[in-house]
Amino acid sequence: MHRNQTLLPALGLAASLFVPNVLSAHADEHSVQDAALASPSTIVECTLKNGDAAECVSYIVKYLPDNLEIGPFCPATLDDVGGIWHWDGDEAGLYRIDGDFLRMLDAQGYTFFNEAGEVYSFDIRVEGPTEANECIAGSVDPEVEMTVLIPANPMMADEPSSLETVSQVGIGLDGVPIFGDAPSVLDTGHMPALDTCGGHVDPGGWYHWHATATDVNGVYEATGVDAECVNVEQVQTAQFGYAFDGFAMFGTLNYDGSVPDDLDECGGHIALTEEGGEPVYHYHSGASFPNLPACLVGVVANDNFSTNAVGGLGSTNGQGGPGGPGGGAPDFDAIAETLGVDADLLRQTLENAGGRNADLNEVASTLDVTFDALQSAMLGPDR
Repeated sequence: MHRNQTLLPALGLAASLFVPNVLSAHADEHSVQDAALASPSTIVECTLKNGDAAECVSYIVKYLPDNLEIGPFCPATLDDVGGIWHWDGDEAGLYRIDGDFLRMLDAQGYTFFNEAGEVYSFDIRVEGPTEANECIAGSVDPEVEMTVLIPANPMMADEPSSLETVSQVGIGLDGVPIFGDAPSVLDTGHMPALDTCGGHVDPGGWYHWHATATDVNGVYEATGVDAECVNVEQVQTAQFGYAFDGFAMFGTLNYDGSVPDDLDECGGHIALTEEGGEPVYHYHSGASFPNLPACLVGVVANDNFSTNAVGGLGSTNGQGGPGGPGGGAPDFDAIAETLGVDADLLRQTLENAGGRNADLNEVASTLDVTFDALQSAMLGPDR
């Protein structure tokens, strides 16, 4: 028997100025603001990852909500200030992208600027890099739409699923898709800069979050970063969106302003989300970056994210993701399909073998495929 929300206690699981007026334990046709919708939301039949037939809310959203301003991303020179970046090399931490930060990276062997102090950057939607290290600033494509499927009645999975680089996390109530960590400079050499609200533009030309935008200023205060999100109202108790498993995502505080003290490994718990309501499972953002759930406890829908964009995550051309083809994380679903293996097994095998430092011979052996086949699939058809 599948475990649903009413059985959660038995599990023991330790926008531009847009804040919702009405909160809901489950997503429905009215959860996402109209300013983001390309067409009205509907309830559709869907199939969950566990094979169950279910109902999902289908949101068809624009490349960017009408009422959301974005940027800045890459600074033009060392004298300018751009967005933010979570550096994972020496002196790791969250930084404002400015001259001091870029000089620190230069001292570590990553040079993002020339002798004149001009910062190397490129528009990943229309061009590739010409230098070993460049800041990525994608331009938007107003023709792009995305379809997001969120289970209308969340169901607990047998075990949580981890969220890795550019994993699909959910959708904001503002209609902006939410993804896990952006690709590391250590992996690609290039920096997919985020703006100070925690988002950037995909190679396909659509904007998305890599942080809980409604509560990101608290992260800056906690970490001493000189940055501020001014395009999204900051409310620590507000609902930010829904995860792809259908459970709601909130800021760092409970609805009454108290600090949650019983969060599980994914950053969620069973508690009230409003006065007089019923306790439901939901996630809370963290106090450090990226302030998103560490994993998802529920079952997601198959084919839950697609787009008409010509490239990037969810497109028919597929390879790459938020951060870029050649500069982003591999499309594990596409790689798994090419190899004829399960995508979750592929992710777990790579993680167990060392993540970015994985021995591909070991991974190939575990998956029962050849090294050449694995390497070819990882690189993609155009590389």
